[in-house]
Amino acid sequence: MLFIHFMVLRSLICTTLGHVDHGKSSILDKIRGTAIVKSEAGAITQAIGASIIPITVIKKICGSLFTKLQCTIPGLLFIDTPGHAAFTNLRKRGGNLADIAILVVNLQEGVMPQTVESIEILKNYKTPFVIAANKLDLLSGWSKKDDLLLNSIAKQPDKVKQELDKKVYTLVGKLSALGFNSERFDRVEDYTKQIAIVPTSAITGEGIPELLMVLTGLAQKFLQKGLDCDIKGNACGTILEVKDVKGLGTCLDAIIYNGTLRKNDCLVIGGLQQALISKVRGLFEPMPLAEMRDKKSKFKPVDMVVAATGVRINATEMKDVVAGMPIRSCSPDELEDAKKEVQKEVDEVLIETDNEGIVIKADTLGSLEALIKLLKDKGIPIKKASIGNVTKKDVADAEANLENNPLEAAILGFNVTDDTGSDIVKILTNDVIYKLIEDFGKWQDTVRKEMKAKQLDLLTKPAKIQIMRGYVFRQSNPAVCGIDVLSGTLKVGVPLMNKEGREVTEVKAMQKEQENVSEARRNDQVAISMEGVTMGRQLIEGDILWVSVPEEQFRILKDHKKDISREDIDLLKEISEIRRKTNPMWGV
Repeated sequence: MLFIHFMVLRSLICTTLGHVDHGKSSILDKIRGTAIVKSEAGAITQAIGASIIPITVIKKICGSLFTKLQCTIPGLLFIDTPGHAAFTNLRKRGGNLADIAILVVNLQEGVMPQTVESIEILKNYKTPFVIAANKLDLLSGWSKKDDLLLNSIAKQPDKVKQELDKKVYTLVGKLSALGFNSERFDRVEDYTKQIAIVPTSAITGEGIPELLMVLTGLAQKFLQKGLDCDIKGNACGTILEVKDVKGLGTCLDAIIYNGTLRKNDCLVIGGLQQALISKVRGLFEPMPLAEMRDKKSKFKPVDMVVAATGVRINATEMKDVVAGMPIRSCSPDELEDAKKEVQKEVDEVLIETDNEGIVIKADTLGSLEALIKLLKDKGIPIKKASIGNVTKKDVADAEANLENNPLEAAILGFNVTDDTGSDIVKILTNDVIYKLIEDFGKWQDTVRKEMKAKQLDLLTKPAKIQIMRGYVFRQSNPAVCGIDVLSGTLKVGVPLMNKEGREVTEVKAMQKEQENVSEARRNDQVAISMEGVTMGRQLIEGDILWVSVPEEQFRILKDHKKDISREDIDLLKEISEIRRKTNPMWGV
């Protein structure tokens, strides 16, 4: 059979990332709003979780900025799912589906923790990006001008221009520390080596034409080869969201990035255990200019959709479908190959190693992949990675680490819940990846300190004591007398040495106020019993004794100076000076 492929350029798929409240949604809202105003009615197609803005509309928005650009791409497909979900769910074989991203940074606040996380995700997926330095309108002294951005900047007072430069170059410095060379968009010398920073205001719309111009120009010059799309071939896509729709039941909101999807097509969906086979019962697009987040939005049924676009899919056998999974349409004779192809893509993410590492869970395949990448970059081993809420099986998998590596007896859950209520292992959940990894690091630090404290607690602690005058209760067998703890911590069972460094006895037992105790601290007065000495012969009232710390344990304590008190450090120094009178290399 002869297959004829119809290759065309698809729309550029673009998504936004950035720290919370820096203006990701506002920028997209402004772009959509500006596009609607500048276009003829109905020119802006809003698909599920996406807005398709034709190149003709972009040209109108950008005006004279576009005169030198010969553009062949059909337009921009903006993904507007909140947070990182759009980016991490938009995945395809070998990387992320987004062709380019807008990293939104508050010009006033600069790089924040979630900005760093966003940059790490972009770096891992090797996705090119443009920076929207947003909230330009909040710059002290800024005055809105009805003009293009560079003209508007030129009309500002010198003090405002200097403040803008200061903010931009602070951002340039922060990005440099993260491994990126950047510059304000009009000063970029080489777009292959420098990240463009476009000052914008989602409120006034300033910088929006320039942002669209830079995005489109980059796509036209550097990304065009990757935009080839076979519109007559089988549909390839990614699930953005799984939701229950009144009157339809479970539906998929998906992005189709290649081919054509038709009603009644056979649909293969990636599954947690195996590929799922479904049949398309209905395809739906919202009415023109409908706001997708408005629950009152009306949809119209369509017979087919062509890439690149978003669509709501109603299909059979949707019970076990999760977001982020790949989808493919196919003919009956291609079914087995499609199942293998789709499931291979899923299995590349759902990993299970031998016996080392933590257990991680996430709500979608894409967010799980992003979490895996960020953890691996930090050298954190992963034993098992899967999708869904934390289960008892996950707890059992993590519990196996308790004996050999307590630092890995943990479960990290991104955007999921803990259904177990277990306190056997540490279970950390969060809906922000960087916070989840940060909390895990803090927990590991706490466990390390506890482990170190337990190890040090097993060592012989230094102490210095003095036999009290008038408090000898028994001369020998065993000798019993009162002592003052001058410094350190005295424990039962430790050997004692005199000022010549010779071990003379051992603390057999200890009493404080006629109660047996196991230790005494500085300024305590206690009675101790000692074997092998006679008061008045080997020891006399007023003698000062030191705990005889074994040489090997002394070296360990010396190596952990930061974990012991100043008092103990001084005592160890005193003990070593006594020992080195007879052995100059003692403890070295």
